[in-house]
Amino acid sequence: MILKKGWALGLILGACIFAGCGSSTAPEAETEAPVETGTEEVADTQAYEKFEESVSADETETVSGSLIPAEMGYHSSFGVPRESDGDKVRSYLSGKMVPKETGERRPVAIMLNNIEDAMPMSGVSYADVLYECVVEGSLTRMMGVFENYDGLDKIGSVRSCRNYFVYYALEYDAIYCHYGQSSYALPLLQQDYVDNLSGLAAIGDTVYYRTTDRVAPHNAYASAKGIKKGIEEMGYRNIYRDDYTGKFTFTRDGETNDLSFGDTYEATHIEPGYKINKPVLEYNPSDGKYYRSQYGTEHVDDLNGEQLSFDNIILQYSQWEQIDDKGYLGFDCHGGGRMKFITKGRAIDGNWISLGGELGAVRYFDLNGNEIVLNQGKTLIEIIQDSEGDKVVIK
Repeated sequence: MILKKGWALGLILGACIFAGCGSSTAPEAETEAPVETGTEEVADTQAYEKFEESVSADETETVSGSLIPAEMGYHSSFGVPRESDGDKVRSYLSGKMVPKETGERRPVAIMLNNIEDAMPMSGVSYADVLYECVVEGSLTRMMGVFENYDGLDKIGSVRSCRNYFVYYALEYDAIYCHYGQSSYALPLLQQDYVDNLSGLAAIGDTVYYRTTDRVAPHNAYASAKGIKKGIEEMGYRNIYRDDYTGKFTFTRDGETNDLSFGDTYEATHIEPGYKINKPVLEYNPSDGKYYRSQYGTEHVDDLNGEQLSFDNIILQYSQWEQIDDKGYLGFDCHGGGRMKFITKGRAIDGNWISLGGELGAVRYFDLNGNEIVLNQGKTLIEIIQDSEGDKVVIK
């Protein structure tokens, strides 16, 4: 279920998370749970819902409206209509002006295999927003949010659902693409507000295909043609819902947020602290982007040979728990906590909170309550276990 949160709860949880309270220790095993069918036996099928309830101390109504009142401690563009100009519209994902046929179409959020045996990935560099979060055994999984995926014939490899990634996808009104799921995720995936394309469902053979160059489960891929046909056959809405208000605030055309003000600090080398893949992001001042490496080598896209690069990095510190003895994790997606925004070689601290009710989105604020303004381009969101914050390196 999706929990409602009050604006005050974001600050309360932010303070709690900063202190590292209420968390558990991740298991050290380096293998993923093998069952992907959603039919495995679990000790408590309600375990994930109980976790969500445990991080919800307040059921007060979430802040909504066109602007967050200044007296509530925040200044935000939340709910302000986005800009359009002729046949173009401001992208919700990149902040750039894009053709309306692209910018008004719902994005797809695709689960991406990030285990070393699955490298290199295919199509990942075309994602406008990329998430990374820990799953079982301290491995990480990624989710790419794609606005323009037209023409891509190989995206993946695609892996299975985790509850928290579904919630991240809902923040973009995205159609969620995955190959398998745990039993814990089935109740969420069956909700009428979750439009998903599962490789284990009847639509699976339409959307996904397997290659012969790798062993399963690292060889399942999606294509633009398959995704579009799957959306059509499932009868899913193809454009943003009328009340969708976006997640980010971006700089205006021709402007740059270089964080050359206030309590900011140098950030040209970033290590999110994940144990297995050990990702590193290095800033290149010549183009203002952060280039990603992992497993000791450049993180490249097989389709174009390019190293992944980002204009914005967000470290979103989240309360979490291990909810069963198999290592399945739960992450707070609807409360709040600390965050760090990194761009143009500098960083600023702040908080994240969930706005807009059940189908709203997380928004980001500096410590003075002003909404973070992202630079136009690609964004990497690293979900950090609150108790593992001391593993993060920024210098």
